Amino acid sequence: MNDNAALAACLPALAGARVLCLGDVMLDRYVYGGVERISPEAPIPVLKVTREAAMLGGAGNVLRNLAALGVACDFLAVVGDDAAGAQVSDLVVAEAGAGSKVAVEPGRLTTIKERFVAGGQQLLRSDRETAAPVKADTHKVLIEAAQAVMRDGPGVLVLSDYGKGVLTPAVVTAAIAAAHEAGWRVVVDPKARDYGVYRGADIVTPNRRELAEASGLPTGTDDEVVAACRAVMGAAGLGAVLATRSEQGMTLVEGAGGKTPAASHFPAAAREVFDVSGAGDTVVAALAAALAAGVALPQAARLANVAAGIVVGKLGTAVVRPAEILHALHAAEFYAAEDKIMDREAMVEQAGRWRAKGLRVGFTNGCFDLLHPGHVSLMAQARRACDRLVVGLNSDDSVRRLKGPDRPVQSQAARAAVLASLADVAAVVIFDEDTPISLLEALRPEVLVKGADYSLDKVVGADLVQGYGGRVVLAELAAGHSTTGTINRLKG
Repeated sequence: MNDNAALAACLPALAGARVLCLGDVMLDRYVYGGVERISPEAPIPVLKVTREAAMLGGAGNVLRNLAALGVACDFLAVVGDDAAGAQVSDLVVAEAGAGSKVAVEPGRLTTIKERFVAGGQQLLRSDRETAAPVKADTHKVLIEAAQAVMRDGPGVLVLSDYGKGVLTPAVVTAAIAAAHEAGWRVVVDPKARDYGVYRGADIVTPNRRELAEASGLPTGTDDEVVAACRAVMGAAGLGAVLATRSEQGMTLVEGAGGKTPAASHFPAAAREVFDVSGAGDTVVAALAAALAAGVALPQAARLANVAAGIVVGKLGTAVVRPAEILHALHAAEFYAAEDKIMDREAMVEQAGRWRAKGLRVGFTNGCFDLLHPGHVSLMAQARRACDRLVVGLNSDDSVRRLKGPDRPVQSQAARAAVLASLADVAAVVIFDEDTPISLLEALRPEVLVKGADYSLDKVVGADLVQGYGGRVVLAELAAGHSTTGTINRLKG
């Protein structure tokens, strides 16, 4: 089994992993709109707001990533007694369920980071927060809750430090001691410059700048990064360091029982960098999840590197799902064009990135069992009507229900691979329903394309697309081509 296949085989085990995340939670707010004029009051753009969104940030983004990976995650954090704190608490419960404890500290401001976005670019960010250390009573609540969680079987403790006052030296020391007593491993995403605060942690995950500040050493080359990692490991009594290095990938330096710590370098896995926001949270989540699932540290670091390469290709503080990692590892059958074959959630996210660049999304669907010139003509016409064409592909079960027990001739993996190889096709999404209506509701394409053998009133989703301002295109059919006819000729 090759390395990618071995990593892919580990993915199902993530669902049985146990992780406790303790750290600084934030509320990330996004205000989206368009800029069409400059204010007459001052030389600043006027943002015409079209929509707003809120999600968990900071340690909360680690939680979001763990939940997306299917990990059973317990979560501990502190908020203020304000409206933002109540919203954070609701979002945490939605992600972690009952396995969470969000302590409310009177007089504290819940950290809010509000971003104003137009045309895929941030215009402004405003921050509101209290960065003061948590009070002694709050400290006690957090540690007692952590000890209760860690008594319930093995796992990994994540300390997500954003320097907002939750992970005080006393809280960190007590949490690491409790983890060691319970037999849990400890992963730290550090913020403090003195890594002695994290003494006893199994692994810390600084970025290049944080590593340089903590070690006082240069971190430009591979050798310099390794030397800096070894320096902080020796000074702070750390088990390992996984340094994230942006376009230079990652470097893992592990302790080796008194010997010189061993180093491994992982090249950057990203094909296109769209936004690095929250990528460190994805690394921590994927690393902790893999370790909790019993994956060895070098392989867990590789998995985290793959996850980071996926998330930086997304807009905003996004998450990574096992299906996306599977595709990136080339583990599925016929995935020569794996970047184009997506699940529904990944497709919706990709469509959002295209729209942020001003591109129109088109959609067509079908069984596409034996691809013929008629299909190719349909794709070409559909592509001319939009900027990015998404093809909805009926699953094998769906085709059998629609066409009979002898169909499809080719598996859904084979059909998806053939479609993905077409230059006119930007993405392929397999759906299991008899019609693509739920996929259309999620994707909301600007253009819906079907063959002219359909009348407008028979096109599934036509009323939906037209209802929100999209358009329906009926493509001309290339005469003399059909899958059923081809099959009949083969039988004859």
